[in-house]
Order: sequence, then C-alpha cells, then structure tokens
Amino acid sequence: MLEARALTCVREERTLFSELSLTVSPGDLVQVAGPNGVGKTSLLRLLAGLSRPYGGVVCWSGENIEQCRDSYHQDLFYLGHQAGIKHELTAFENLAFFRRMHHAGSQANLWEVLARVGLAGLEDQYAGQLSAGQKRRVALARLWLGGPRLWILDEPFTAIDKHGVKVLERRLLEHTDAGGMVLITTHQDLSLSADRVRTLQLTPFQESDA
Repeated sequence: MLEARALTCVREERTLFSELSLTVSPGDLVQVAGPNGVGKTSLLRLLAGLSRPYGGVVCWSGENIEQCRDSYHQDLFYLGHQAGIKHELTAFENLAFFRRMHHAGSQANLWEVLARVGLAGLEDQYAGQLSAGQKRRVALARLWLGGPRLWILDEPFTAIDKHGVKVLERRLLEHTDAGGMVLITTHQDLSLSADRVRTLQLTPFQESDA
C-alpha cells in the first residue's frame, strides 16, 4: 500500500498544495486531476521519491520511502513526460536493455510486446528516428514486462492515437485486476467506467485554505 500523509509541496516560494493525504491500495486505479499548474506532476514526483515534500511523508507498506528507497523503487515503475529511451538504440534494444536492468526475471516475448503497442515492423528502427508517438510506445511497452506493483504514470497518453489509448487502458485494468496499483494524470478523458477509477481532484491552493 502507498500512503501519503499530510503532504505539503512548495515550488519557487509558492505553495501548490498543503496537508494532502492519499492512500492507494492493491487494485486501485487513481487519476490525479486538476487544472495546469495545480501540482499534479509535482505530486507524482513526490510519491515516486524523485523529490522531497516541504512537509509530510510518503510511506510504502507502512515504512517511510526514505528508509526503504531501494525496495520501494523495485516495486515502482515511473513514467514522466520524457520517454526515457536511448535514441542510439533500436526499439527492441531499448526494451531489452530496460528488462536487463530492471526486470531480469521477465519472460515476456519482446517482439510480441512491441507488436502489442503498435510497433510491429519498427523493432529494428533506431529510437532517434521514431516519431514522438512511437517513442512513447517504446516507453509504454515496459508495462508489459511485469514486475513492479505500483505504476505512477504522468500523461502516458501523450502523442498516442485512439487505438493505442484503448490498448493502454486495457493494460491498466489488467494490472489492477491482478492486484497492482496505478496513479495516473491525463488531460484525456478515460473511457473506463466510473467504478474502476478513483479521482483525486487538486484545486489551486489559497492561503485561506491552510
């Protein structure tokens, strides 16, 4: 279980949110929503342990992630705005490299995974020559390798077509149905039924709210 307790986030002397608490349990799919600049990405980075809160704490299985960083990151897959792939490697080589580094025990067929995300025929194409949407698909293909229980995804549908969105939505449901956990931000309306998605709505912080 992931738990945020009374998180406060300050960026450039501006408070984005204060005393925010959140619990994500196995099977949960949580969408973080709100207008631009409200702190959605900042919240995901705090939950992923990539930055530190001004106040409050993030816990994994009841333990502060500052004290269990290695084990926490083994259970975490984080995808930010950047695809995080190597342009000098092919699509296949990128996925193979990621599996070697993070999912050595995965038995997934990489050719089948790349086909599933719409990259059939482009497996041997250098990532630097791919379109923005194709690069995003290479990054998202990691979700089919198994491993981490917690996925934190910041705008994963960026540059993805409607069919790709449907494929990814099905993968999110497969993961949560198997007991995984997903936190996601997206400007795109999810087509999933309301009972499958829990929404955390962030609103602009005002001093009178504190």
